[in-house]
Amino acid sequence: MNEAQEIVRDEFVQLNGLRLHYRDWLSTTPDAPILLLIHGFTHHSRTWDSFALAMRDRFRVLALDMRGHGESQWAPRDQYSPLYLADDIEAFVKALGLRQFAVLGLSLGGRAAYTYASRRPPELSRLVIVDIAPLTAPAGSARVISTVTGAYEFPSSEDAISLAQSLAPNQLPDEVRHRIENNLVRLADGRSAYRYDRAFHEDPAVVAVPQEHGWESLARITVPTLLIRGADSDVLTPELASRIVETVPGCQFVRITGAGHVVHHERPDEFAEAVRAFL
Repeated sequence: MNEAQEIVRDEFVQLNGLRLHYRDWLSTTPDAPILLLIHGFTHHSRTWDSFALAMRDRFRVLALDMRGHGESQWAPRDQYSPLYLADDIEAFVKALGLRQFAVLGLSLGGRAAYTYASRRPPELSRLVIVDIAPLTAPAGSARVISTVTGAYEFPSSEDAISLAQSLAPNQLPDEVRHRIENNLVRLADGRSAYRYDRAFHEDPAVVAVPQEHGWESLARITVPTLLIRGADSDVLTPELASRIVETVPGCQFVRITGAGHVVHHERPDEFAEAVRAFL
């Protein structure tokens, strides 16, 4: 996790009236193709650090903090749906002049990514959707809502880390610690609070969009697409995964045994292997 400064740069860009942060992982391969990573709900760009480090031998990896997350600026609470997030991806691609790149999105980031892909941007070459559909399975939805609407402030960072590890026992402990350590800010009274927009804590539905729009978006995708599902996921059921494969023309599918929703933090080697094989 303690990468040398020349390996990765932290940058900011002004998009759609907001200052957004991203990480730029420099590849060891000259003129390497670009892989853009979009994180999940209440996560941030640094949740991809280990995966980005593993992929930089073949790709220049860009990891974007979505609006309201990580070090990016918060937006009005009615501007967090995947439609706005896709607008940010579109603006990001234009600002950096990206060409023939792949985008990979997990969970909410997956919805943003496939919404963007549905617009058929000529710059996009491939799409990876990780463990998400337009509809979230009830068990997964209840778990996510319970977690996000739970504690937002903590006596210390260690309290936040301990709670997160207890809620994610199948994720690698070091990855959970890294995710939480980089998702906290220190308050004036010495306590710690999550960095993401408090609107998510107060009303997780601010990121919702009608599922009909999602299925329509998936049907419009024309680039080669891979869907990855954690075999133990409570968010993406086998039935929903099958519907995505049937909806997206030519969609490939990989099921990763022993992984839940946050696949790359539970089975990182298998996840990286599946992405590499597709890209």
